[in-house]
Amino acid sequence: MRDFDLLVIGAGSAGIRAARVAAGLGARVAIIEEKYLGGTCVNVGCVPKKLLVYASRFRQDFEDAIGYGWRGPREFDWSTLIANKNESIARLHDVYARLLGDAGVTVVRGRARLLGPDRVRVGEEAITTKYVLVATGGRPHVPDFPGREHVVTSDETFFLERLPDRALVLGGGYIAVEFACIFNGLGVETTLLHRGSACLRGFDTEAVAVLTEAMRERGVRLRFGAQVASLTRDASALEVMLTTGETLRADLVLSATGRLPNTANLGLAQTGVTLSERGAVQVDADYRSSVSSVFAVGDVIDRVRLTPVAIAEGSAVAHTLFGPKPLRVNYEFIPTAVFATPELASVGLTEKAARERYGEVDDHTTRFLPTRRLLTTHRERTFMKLIVERETNRIVGVHMVGDDAAEIVQGLAVAMKAGATKVLLDATIGIHPSAAEEFLTMRNAEI
Repeated sequence: MRDFDLLVIGAGSAGIRAARVAAGLGARVAIIEEKYLGGTCVNVGCVPKKLLVYASRFRQDFEDAIGYGWRGPREFDWSTLIANKNESIARLHDVYARLLGDAGVTVVRGRARLLGPDRVRVGEEAITTKYVLVATGGRPHVPDFPGREHVVTSDETFFLERLPDRALVLGGGYIAVEFACIFNGLGVETTLLHRGSACLRGFDTEAVAVLTEAMRERGVRLRFGAQVASLTRDASALEVMLTTGETLRADLVLSATGRLPNTANLGLAQTGVTLSERGAVQVDADYRSSVSSVFAVGDVIDRVRLTPVAIAEGSAVAHTLFGPKPLRVNYEFIPTAVFATPELASVGLTEKAARERYGEVDDHTTRFLPTRRLLTTHRERTFMKLIVERETNRIVGVHMVGDDAAEIVQGLAVAMKAGATKVLLDATIGIHPSAAEEFLTMRNAEI
């Protein structure tokens, strides 16, 4: 039996950060992981997804290059992409192992189960601890319909042996939209099927409309207001019956219909930890559960499901338990991006939410053809939107659809956290020619 000050269950982004910070503050820390270091983000999420996004954009880049005088053959090989992706992720595993070791964190391999508020079993070993931090993330959810065993989730998609000719993506969230754009960019005949009337619920509706239009123009088939009734496989393909009575055929069906907190069979409820109906650990402002020694952060608490937020929460728990004073995460003005093609990035409030909170707001929008497109036949326009609280002139929302949206909006998020006003942006001199400068000059005019 081993004894620690903090036992972290789950070596994803949140768990690793919490373990390293706590160890740096002098705590005796162990982290338990049954699969791979890095969790969802590093292995079947943010990192490999971004690599696939990059791969999917080269086709359009090659077409655009013709206008700039480039010629030459182009051929894509899926197996090369996946092999190189796997090699890159394996290197990250080594990096995380080294970081944990250098911090003095003990890594325990295996499946964890709480035996009580201060004891966890891993295999045949019982480990005692003063505190437990649950950071087990989430898992894909597949709807219950006949034939669901034939679908894949985003987890499996990163390891497909071959690229399908036809793909059907189920869902309307950012994972579904991103994979629909990835498949389409790689030349797959792609359909996105969503039960709602629009995708990306919670994002600014005007920005979503711009992205939806761009996806259609790039060749993604969008089917709203329907879902799968049943699915069968024959010798040549998957046949998908929709609730509308229509039938679609595809070589691959990807279910990206949401994720659930990964809390099954951890012994949480038996230990007295309160869970929501979805299985999320219920925590207070300091991430403490109903059992005083058990904390939880990241996707497992189903609050803000973003990797940087989970990392901040993990760090906050470590400081609160072992630092000189408690630390809490500020959830205002958290930037986020949908790595579709084109990208959608956002920070702050949507126009609808801003009007509900502040009453009178001003919105400033622009759509323009980026300089990069001037010598190409690709006429996709970039969209930008600022939302300003009228009484204070403070910027409360920023939304963008276009190339490098995430990179540009990240910088504006810093300005918003500092209380930037529209007057301040107007007084700032931009870099010319650049897309980012349009946020400094927009006057509700289209260029």
